[in-house]
This record gives sequence, structure tokens and C-alpha cells, in this order.
Amino acid sequence: MSDVFSFHQGNMPVLISIPHLGTNIPNEIAEHMTDAALRVADTDWHLDRLYAFAQRAGASILGAKISRYVIDLNRPPTGESLYPGQTTTGLCPGETFRGEPVYRSGRAPEQAEVRHRLQMYWEPYHAKLRAELDAMCAKFGSVLLWEAHSIASILPRLFEGKLPDFNVGTNAGASCRPEILDAICGELESQPFTWVGNGRFKGGYITRAYGRPDDGINAVQLEMCQSTYMNESAPFEYRPELAERVQPVVERMVAAAVRANAQAGR
Repeated sequence: MSDVFSFHQGNMPVLISIPHLGTNIPNEIAEHMTDAALRVADTDWHLDRLYAFAQRAGASILGAKISRYVIDLNRPPTGESLYPGQTTTGLCPGETFRGEPVYRSGRAPEQAEVRHRLQMYWEPYHAKLRAELDAMCAKFGSVLLWEAHSIASILPRLFEGKLPDFNVGTNAGASCRPEILDAICGELESQPFTWVGNGRFKGGYITRAYGRPDDGINAVQLEMCQSTYMNESAPFEYRPELAERVQPVVERMVAAAVRANAQAGR
């Protein structure tokens, strides 16, 4: 049993990765954090529940247990920005999405502590991710890596106005075959939610680092507005009456991507 992630083994060439699902903060780290950080507001809440359809269909599910405030599993280990010139959060974030300090004054982690967190939390998640993708490629020839994310719909520090409900990212087309993105967008044309492809969110580190279509790994990130399925303020409750409207759309998107991945692998 890992303290870093949970994993469900599926039987089809689909891996759902949820690197910001975790809320755990070890006590020795929590004692240095602010009350704002300990609310873990920037968690990608309830996505394991929202994507339960994928597990039932046979997908593998990899979900983080550790909070992104401890270390962000979707950032490069070297810490460079994924969106140069735009406000974002780093490997061991110092501020929340709303600009609140994560650490009490003088308590931010030193480089030795960052290296320790990389070894303890970041590396095990990525080792599992890499191992499963390699095993799937060996067994099936190609695999769909679906990066599941969600975010508050209005965050002035990060973007103007309200974010589209669905933000599909493929690293500007580099992380998956174009027919897979076309299949996803085809499902989005005839549903009530707003969407954009490769807009503000083009895919984080995992999408960019692991998406290698020529090697059989097609990676897609879906950044959803949390307003489509939950309350965006504490205590961040899941809203079944909202989720039952949006979940079938996400299911059709994933299914379309799975079919297109199978066709592309032939």
C-alpha cells in the first residue's frame, strides 16, 4: 500500500492519471503551513468519483494521495515554468491559486527539502506511471493516457473571466495523434457545456513528458471547471445533480478517444 498514490489495475489500454487528487499533508510539513494551505482548496476534488465510469469500463486509474501543496506531481522535477510569462504555481508551491501564502513566514522548504520530497513523493508516482504505460504499450501496442484535472472556474490570478467548462490540452497537438483530438472535439460539438482546445491549459508536465504518439502513447489533458459537478467553496461538496449532467459528456469524450486510439494503433 503506497502513501503516495492509489492504483486500480484495469484490462484495457487506458490509464486515467489524477495527480492533484490528494489531500494528505504529512505532519512535519503541515506544521510549517498557513491555515489557507491546510484547507487544500486547490485540490482536484472528487475526480475519482466523477471518473468511476472509466474504472467500471476497464481503465486503469492512478490517483495521488499527497497534496499538490507538498509537491506538484504535474510539474517538471527541475521546477521550470510550463507557461512562461503567465502566472502559475511551481513544484513546491509558495502560493495558492488565489495568491495566499502556503507557508508561514520563513518556513518555505529549502532545496534539500525539495529534493527529499522529489524522492519521497514525485519519483514514486512517476515510476508507477512509467511502468504502467510501458506495460500497456508492450501488451496492446498503443495506450491512451488521460490526464484528469479540475479547477475553480474563476481565478483572476491565473486567467481572465470564467474558464470554459472543458479545457482539452494536447500540448498544442504534440502529445497525441490529431484524430484523437478530433474525436474528442466531435463529442463536444453537440453538448451544452463551453469548451476550448489547447487554450489556457495545453497540458501539464505529464501530458508533455509522456505523450509520445510515435512511441504509442497518446496523452490528453482535460481541465474541467469544478462548477460543473461540485461546490467551489469550502467544504467543496460533490453535487450529484450537477455531476449527472456532466459525467455522461466526459464518458463520451473518453470513449471517443479510446476508439480513435485503437484505430490509430492499427
